[in-house]
Amino acid sequence: MLKLHYNLEKISMGLVIGIIAAASVGGLVEIAPLFTIAETVKLPADLRPQTPLELAGRKIYMREGCYACHSQMVRSLADEIDRYGPYSRAGESAYDHPMLWGSKRTGPDLARVGGKYSDQWHVAHLINPRSVVPASIMPSYPWLTQSLETELLPDSLATLARLGVPYDKAMIAAAAADAPAQSRPDSEAAGDFAKRYGERPAVRAFDGDPSRLTELDALVAYLQSLGTLTSVQNTPPVEAAK
Repeated sequence: MLKLHYNLEKISMGLVIGIIAAASVGGLVEIAPLFTIAETVKLPADLRPQTPLELAGRKIYMREGCYACHSQMVRSLADEIDRYGPYSRAGESAYDHPMLWGSKRTGPDLARVGGKYSDQWHVAHLINPRSVVPASIMPSYPWLTQSLETELLPDSLATLARLGVPYDKAMIAAAAADAPAQSRPDSEAAGDFAKRYGERPAVRAFDGDPSRLTELDALVAYLQSLGTLTSVQNTPPVEAAK
């Protein structure tokens, strides 16, 4: 085998063809399962799409590179389940474009972080991580107190709707208004928001100040939604597949 490889290296075109063949086999192994994904990955019946505010927070999460240090996938290993909670199911990420499973954990996994800490804790942690975790090496994000731009949210929802996320026309049209509505529980708009998204999404001033909508509102809303969009993770695998 080594002699064959040595001789192949002497023929440039032969080596190129060999590389293409090897890469094609590897690619086929990775791509082929995607053709059966509809049969192998079941969409949880109670999976809800992210609200416009949570979606805006997800974009900020990606913009700031949070995914580079935090994964969002609990493996089915005993020590991971003990630390982070129930292991992740593929169906939980059915509406994620792109998915943010990740593999590097400079910081802890965030797949089950929703509801684990208070909004105030998240705000303090994002502004100055060492104020709540003295040994943290996470950078500070003081600029997140700036106002959140919502003009492009309808376009974001419309794009995701084309990819299969169940946003209807009313949700898309009201996306820019629903983002601040979710952070102002006493406003009339909060009632309209609840009509579109139901009672499950949290409606509150995530950064503690309902008078203005900030990037902190969006990012904290997103973090608090992680692991709460469906309850499938608490269902035995056999039952979840039905």
